[in-house]
Amino acid sequence: MTITIGITVLGLVGLALALFMEKRWRLTYNIEYLFIAGLLVMAFYGDWVSTKIYTAYQEDLRASETLSGTLVSDDDRDEKFDRILTVVTFQWGFAFITEENELSRNAAIVMPGERVLFRVVTNDVIHGFNIPVAGITAEIDPGDVRELWIRAPQTPGKYLIQCVNYCGVGHTQMKAWLVVEGDVPTAEMNIGENNNGA
Repeated sequence: MTITIGITVLGLVGLALALFMEKRWRLTYNIEYLFIAGLLVMAFYGDWVSTKIYTAYQEDLRASETLSGTLVSDDDRDEKFDRILTVVTFQWGFAFITEENELSRNAAIVMPGERVLFRVVTNDVIHGFNIPVAGITAEIDPGDVRELWIRAPQTPGKYLIQCVNYCGVGHTQMKAWLVVEGDVPTAEMNIGENNNGA
C-alpha cells in the first residue's frame, strides 16, 4: 500500500510539473537515478514491513507442546483440555462455539497457558485453519472433523487465526483472532478490527 501511494504521489507531482511549467524540460540522469532510488527504497521498505509482520506471526509460543496430530477420545477430553471450542469455517469467516453453546464470529477467547482443543469443521468448501503463533495448520474437507490443540500464549493479546486454503474471492479477508485475556478487558482489544468487517 505504501509503495502504491508513493508512486501515485510522485506521478501526480510529475504531471503537475509537466502541465504548469512554461517550457518543456528534459530529465537529467540525476533525476532518473533519484526516481529509481525512490522506487528501490519503497520496495525495500515494503519488504521490511512484510517481513516484520510475518516474523511476528511465526514466533513460537515458548511452550514445548503446540499441536496434537491425533484425535482425542471422548473419555479423556475433560481431563486433558481446559477449553474445547468447535470451529465452523465457512465462506468467508470463522464461528467459534464454546461448550456452553456461546457463539463468537470474531474470536476464540482463552486464558493464558490454557490447553485449548479446536474441533474444526466446514459446511461448504475446503478451508484451512492456521494459527501462526502456535505453528499449527490444518486442511478441513466438507463433512470432516479435524481436532488440533494448542497451549495458549502466556502473554495476553490478540493472535491471528487465518484460512490458508484458497476458498473463493473473500479468502484474503478470512481471519479471526485468538484472544488471550489478561489485564486489558476483551472489549477494549478491537477484536473485530480488520476482520470480515465485523
